[in-house]
Amino acid sequence: MRLVIARCSVDYAGRLTAHLPSAPRLILVKADGSVSIHADDRAYKPLNWMSPPCTLKEGTDEDEGVWTVVNKAGEKLIITMEEILHDSSHELGVDPGLIKDGVEAHLQELLADRIETLGEGYTLIRREYMTAIGPVDILCRDADGGTVAVEIKRRGEIDGVEQLTRYLELLNRDPHLAPVRGIFAAQEIKPQARVLATDRGIGCQVLDYDALRGIEDDKLRLF
Repeated sequence: MRLVIARCSVDYAGRLTAHLPSAPRLILVKADGSVSIHADDRAYKPLNWMSPPCTLKEGTDEDEGVWTVVNKAGEKLIITMEEILHDSSHELGVDPGLIKDGVEAHLQELLADRIETLGEGYTLIRREYMTAIGPVDILCRDADGGTVAVEIKRRGEIDGVEQLTRYLELLNRDPHLAPVRGIFAAQEIKPQARVLATDRGIGCQVLDYDALRGIEDDKLRLF
């Protein structure tokens, strides 16, 4: 990962245009090729970004200090450097990923075993379906044969919807899976998370942990 702190202005040209005037900012260039620009607020959310696959071209003698990031759709993120305050690179290696707590891990196991909880005709493809940015909790097919990615949380909040959105963006690039829709499943889903999920075309499913555990127990009975 490369971290650059610089006074810069940023212009985005694509489906829409946007301009960030000159100010000190943090620029992250990750190993997957993504570039994001951050201010010293807004928690984790960048001011602007370019998702992979994309290419970064740093300025030559003629346009020194201008970085141009281009994605496969031809959209451009143009960063004009005025003063670089810090520039360092760090090898982070392969991340082991988020380790879920016991309840989330058990919810995933139970839901995979009883995938029809999501709807009649659903079938499991696999648990922990690996992507370039981490594993999708459950990948399955609905009754019509469509691919569905399921993100499971104990408490469903906005960051979980954002995580599923990133998974869907990657999965929908695979012609063997696309189109892929998402389901955000949790014991409790916060209203703001439900609104965001609905706005992005993601379904919401409230999971009853005790009921799933009861279903699991019933499965072991002969009579």
